Amino acid sequence: MTVQPKLILILSGKRKSGKDYVANHLVSTLGETTCATVHLSAPLKLQYAKENNLDYEELMTSGSYKEIHRKSMIVWGEEMRHKDPSYFCCKAIADLTSPVWVVVDARRPSDISYFQETFKEKVMLVRIQASSTVRQQRGWKFTSGVDDHQSECALDYLDQPNQVDMLITNDGNSDLLGKQLALIVNKCTTNGSGY
Repeated sequence: MTVQPKLILILSGKRKSGKDYVANHLVSTLGETTCATVHLSAPLKLQYAKENNLDYEELMTSGSYKEIHRKSMIVWGEEMRHKDPSYFCCKAIADLTSPVWVVVDARRPSDISYFQETFKEKVMLVRIQASSTVRQQRGWKFTSGVDDHQSECALDYLDQPNQVDMLITNDGNSDLLGKQLALIVNKCTTNGSGY
């Protein structure tokens, strides 16, 4: 049974911007009993793997196996979302018990809407930005049909001023990143006081 969270951080950003890095830092700093990562892609990849006899664990990595299947997973996921926009969100949060949730991979306005409508003021939007050059150094390469698809571009409006609660610049400046992450940790401990 899902326990109501005290705070939900919704991370968004382009591929290789550092969403997983930020989420892992928060879990490591706050502890696994306080902070849980939520991968909206996990139930999508699990069901897709079952239907196509694929390796679910490999689909959850950032490796080449996932990249081979990415385009067809996107198409399949869109079909599922068309039937029920909140399907993957509901599956991803089933059975969570931590007071702080970090949604690692929000990709569509419907993802954000689900959490904002369901959990209201408990939601904090965090946009992670990294330059194309830095993303390329991390292994990103533009892929037509992926990087120009709504699964990568639908939340680009969040890069504009005043669209998110916090903007993180993850371009390799570890001092700046550390300060930005400290602000998020502070928000988590302030909102979750008493856990």
